[in-house]
Amino acid sequence: MHILARGRVAKWDREKVNTLSTPELRQLLVNAERLKEAEVAALCNELLSERPRGHAPVRRHRPKGTGPLVTRGRAFEMHGVSLRSRIWSRGGVRPGDGAVVLTVRAEEVQKAEGANSCLLWAPNVAGSRPWSDKPGGMERLEHCRLALERGEAEGLLVYGKCLDGSLPAEKATSGGGVDAEAVLSLRIERRGEEYWATWTEKKRVTVKSFG
Repeated sequence: MHILARGRVAKWDREKVNTLSTPELRQLLVNAERLKEAEVAALCNELLSERPRGHAPVRRHRPKGTGPLVTRGRAFEMHGVSLRSRIWSRGGVRPGDGAVVLTVRAEEVQKAEGANSCLLWAPNVAGSRPWSDKPGGMERLEHCRLALERGEAEGLLVYGKCLDGSLPAEKATSGGGVDAEAVLSLRIERRGEEYWATWTEKKRVTVKSFG
């Protein structure tokens, strides 16, 4: 089965991809990961998660200290946030209280002197971070500015194997997910043109839905 030729990503919209059978959708995911097409891989993961037994049975390693892992879209729904795009959004604003909720990749967290930090956004200098100029990156910058004005944000940790060859913020996650029961109290800092999140600990919450 030959699905997904490089350079034809624009033709794989949600409606078209959703017409594929589950085995075909799994194959498209495999090809998207092989070709490092992060947006297509993220879409395949999202659609497979919505189908009964969509993902092939795999042993998922749950990191120590985490709760059940759910999809990114589901995690935001549980916290009362509707994403602009289930493919490229990495954050949102909760309508009820205006809180900014952002994902933070667990593998990118830096620890020092009892505190944690993570780069949220940096400019695309000489092509070093092309994602920053894409819709997901521009939305992330908007959320960072809003969170900086508010003085705080909420963070959700993302775990799992990432698509190789992409910038961290672009990476599609396979075999992992978001720990929606752990909430980080983020303090947003601007360091030059970069935006960083810092926090000291995470709190566990029991959540089915917010808002």
